[in-house]
Amino acid sequence: MDTGTDLAAQAARVGALADPTRRALYEYVAAQREAVGREAAATALDLPLHSTKFHLDRLVEAGLLATEFRRLGERSGPGAGRPSKLYRRADEQVAISLPDRKYDLVGHILAGGVERASAGTPLEEAIAGIAAETGRAVGAADAPGDVTALTRVLTHQGFEPRVEDDVVLLSNCPFDALARAHTALVCGLNQAFVQGVADGLGCDATACLEPEPGWCCVKVRPAP
Repeated sequence: MDTGTDLAAQAARVGALADPTRRALYEYVAAQREAVGREAAATALDLPLHSTKFHLDRLVEAGLLATEFRRLGERSGPGAGRPSKLYRRADEQVAISLPDRKYDLVGHILAGGVERASAGTPLEEAIAGIAAETGRAVGAADAPGDVTALTRVLTHQGFEPRVEDDVVLLSNCPFDALARAHTALVCGLNQAFVQGVADGLGCDATACLEPEPGWCCVKVRPAP
């Protein structure tokens, strides 16, 4: 899925909560320890049952709620009735960030680096190694290719690349807040990640640290 499609999907999910009734139902279901039925939700919020059903099912379609079927009460076997449709908050995270940020990605890299460093590898080397491995995995998951493939993958990762005079410039830093606070560490892992993506794609290119105001610190140049 490309960045534009992903943004549209996430925006649609968040947009489903614009309706006050739908938002109240989502908040009610999310606050419960167990999945709840339509009748319980309608009673709790003093809503008509048909309206409650409609809004709950719209929240399921938006990916904000999930459903399960279970018999309520203690009766079982013949005569116990049909299982009830119950609603719970969906497990998938919904987040929108403009410009695009990938703090989950950098968190994965840093956590992996700390774990590797605990086994004796110097911390910065460990983080760079995890970043490169992560980038290679991202690149290898796509079809092998040249700079065109590289820009496509980096677009999906939120870098907003553009090519000028055979150099790939990155308009956005997905790790911006962390890069501002911990520049050397985060820019170093960023370079390793981008290089890993290029390597994973089989793209003959070199990720270089070339900080410039208004741009990501990494530029990608043709390999010497």
